Amino acid sequence: MSLEFDHITLGQRVRFGTGEAAANLAAEVDQRGARSVMVIAEAREAELARRVTADIDVALHHSDVAMHVPVETADRARAAARDNGIDLLVSIGGGSTTGLAKAIALTTGLPIVAVPTTYAGSEATNVWGLTEAARKTTGVDDRVLPATVIYDAELTYSLPADLSVASGLNGLAHCVDSLWAPRADPINAALATEGMRTLAGGLPKVVADPSGAEGREQALYGAYLSAVSFASAGAAMHHKICHVLGGTYDLPHAQTHAIVLPHVLAHNAPAAPEAAARIAGALGTGDAVSGLVQLRDRLRAPTALREIGFAEENIGEAAELSVAAIPSSNPCPVTTDDIRALLGNAWAGTAPEVSR
Repeated sequence: MSLEFDHITLGQRVRFGTGEAAANLAAEVDQRGARSVMVIAEAREAELARRVTADIDVALHHSDVAMHVPVETADRARAAARDNGIDLLVSIGGGSTTGLAKAIALTTGLPIVAVPTTYAGSEATNVWGLTEAARKTTGVDDRVLPATVIYDAELTYSLPADLSVASGLNGLAHCVDSLWAPRADPINAALATEGMRTLAGGLPKVVADPSGAEGREQALYGAYLSAVSFASAGAAMHHKICHVLGGTYDLPHAQTHAIVLPHVLAHNAPAAPEAAARIAGALGTGDAVSGLVQLRDRLRAPTALREIGFAEENIGEAAELSVAAIPSSNPCPVTTDDIRALLGNAWAGTAPEVSR
């Protein structure tokens, strides 16, 4: 990788402490002098949100959250923020919740304090996404970057092990994509490598002991590193495919990433030997693709798109939409037939096919 590059580091505060979310949030709200706080959390996480916000005054609780942030959902949230004179957004939850806060910030400029309860990583990026008419649109805008992230491993204890695995592999996908994304550079490669190493070490501990702090802390830390590298490097082949699958066919975000990632890696690895070596080293194996498959199998992660609602007859359309979005920086050329074959394997759950 060339040492001639142009790297931008995003400004963000991180407060990390197990069992300290409520105290850290109160300190952040006080430091900012916020007078009218809007708390965004799904209804199923209402009790968790109540605990986290116990030490602050909340002007508005908002629970109208939907996966992939439909435009209609965003518009309702924006109106609620405007009508209540909100001056600070607090998102408590996973990627959908953070994504809704970003949608509000995109048009209002309101600051966000993000309190993640999964390993989605959206809290550490300036990337937004909205879905309209079965098409997901993404963009980059510094207004949506949360000003502060509050990490607390205790908040992830309620996330079942299988969802923890899928969410963690989504973080791993951020790392992998960062190595050949349009703005890949040595700094985000270093962050991505450490993120992979930490996630690969932490996720098996989460599976073995879902209520243990060590694995959860490592997974959160790894997810943060993965998101920082992704925010710098940009979205590459893997994420472009998954945005099509999620936005067009409403597939669950984390599981889609976990299923597709080994197939994208198998396609790109032969054309990106340096990136493949980094991935293999971070996973502690001699080969990137087999190492990722072994980790996936060890974690009992999902392997087939057909099992999460993707219909086989949609493979052709999805391939055409995906290939049009894949950036030219991809390590090797990508055709519609390539993506059709890749999605066919991902749909069936067969082993990834390494490109020749």
